[in-house]
Amino acid sequence: MLKPRKTDELREELLGEKSVSKHFTEARTKEKAVEKSDIPDKIIHFKVRFDFKGKSKPARFFFGRKNTEEMAHLAREQQVALWKNVPLQGIDILKISTEETYLVMDEDEGEEVAYAPLVMEIKAITLEDLVIFVVREEFRRLEIIEPEDLKLTRQGLERLFFKFHQAAKKQVFLQIKRLQE
Repeated sequence: MLKPRKTDELREELLGEKSVSKHFTEARTKEKAVEKSDIPDKIIHFKVRFDFKGKSKPARFFFGRKNTEEMAHLAREQQVALWKNVPLQGIDILKISTEETYLVMDEDEGEEVAYAPLVMEIKAITLEDLVIFVVREEFRRLEIIEPEDLKLTRQGLERLFFKFHQAAKKQVFLQIKRLQE
């Protein structure tokens, strides 16, 4: 025959004040450990450099021709305006600096091409947030300032590769679209 329970015991069990089985508490701690591993211990502080290409465009009439340096400056200024005004979740742009434009001879087309460098100092919550910077055509260099070492779980690495795949596929699609125009 079952022994009736006291109301105090029921209340303690419902409110979680009474001790629960060992198996249940172990499962609970494992869930919390997985949730904690998704949250990064340190914020990633890095610098990224882009070189925006400028090619001269012929004038529509007898005036208005822009040289390669002006086109490179224009492309860089458009991107700076986008980076400053469009917020990205998990990304904090600390500093944007421009460097001196330089000219390079393009061997394929046989003409001079100007590049306008842009260096940004950024803090990101996850390593996956760096992907949007790395897959861009203008990307030249990435320098991770903090932390000194990064630890990546199997799931974190899978998410990183998936994010990289999505971003690369998007870049290929945009490149094809540009070529069709």
